[in-house]
Amino acid sequence: MDVSRQIVDIENAPEKPHRFVFALLDRFTLISFASAVETLRLANRMSGRTLYETVLVGENGEFAASSSNVEIRLDSGFIETGRDDTIILCGGLDVQKSTTKPVLNWLRREARRGVRIAGLCTASYTLARAGLLDGKRATIHWENQDSFAEDFDEIELTKRVFVIDGNRYTAAGGTASIDLFLTLIANEHGEELANAVADQLIYSSIRTDRDTQRLSIPTRIGVRHPKLATVIRMMEGNLEEPISPSILARDVGMSTRQLERLFRRYLNRSPKRYYMELRLQKARNLLMQTDMSVINVALACGFASPSHFSKCYRAHYSTTPYRERGAQGSHEPG
Repeated sequence: MDVSRQIVDIENAPEKPHRFVFALLDRFTLISFASAVETLRLANRMSGRTLYETVLVGENGEFAASSSNVEIRLDSGFIETGRDDTIILCGGLDVQKSTTKPVLNWLRREARRGVRIAGLCTASYTLARAGLLDGKRATIHWENQDSFAEDFDEIELTKRVFVIDGNRYTAAGGTASIDLFLTLIANEHGEELANAVADQLIYSSIRTDRDTQRLSIPTRIGVRHPKLATVIRMMEGNLEEPISPSILARDVGMSTRQLERLFRRYLNRSPKRYYMELRLQKARNLLMQTDMSVINVALACGFASPSHFSKCYRAHYSTTPYRERGAQGSHEPG
């Protein structure tokens, strides 16, 4: 690399590096962790200084296994942090199981010191379980949004890529870690350094805390039809109390028959069937990610009776809600 391209900020450089303590939960998502660590490494490289240090800790103090079965060697078990440190909790698969008492006790103890604490991917769940997000805005991977909202109604859940609320940070998973850490770098050392790091990452568009996680509806379904996108958005926003096809059609200025033809032409299914699949996907997430009873899951997804819910669920997933509950943890977000 051309040394002349390095970004050096001697005047604003801290006396000592900002230390990030990465706490890896069992079966953490590797991409979220790696994205964060690499962003910090490149900040050091591009500045020509050690602006950031990283320490890896975990419950067993020796290694942590990611959800892709890659093992990371740890520096130690849970440590006592300094007030200027930042804890980065990395979650992934089966976060409920990895949210153990030792993890919660350590987080609460360190939070009392006033340390900054972040949760990547599903680690937002662990922070919430520890009571560290009460009254805060937060985000979590979109597949975990429904269950998180059911479990923690005192937290203002958003669909943003990342959220910074005081000394609590949450990022949705995947490459959202890059966006969060580029923002932290820009806040501490300026946008020029953050942009230089983004260039090194071949990261052409830095997302902000105003950007949402998911692709737009037209991109997701592969169809650019404004009325179809509007109807799907209405469906996704009303899963607990479904709206009838006639009302959906009326609200976009169409007849029910026209709406039916629109869905069959572009999605090869009826509006009723598409709506049902959205509700059943939410139900599956709740069954696998929460302890809600099957009856309450049915009600949360717009089914008036458990028997109807079970019949629809079995027809779509070839298993019953009760058997699905026994398969918790087989599906990983991010």
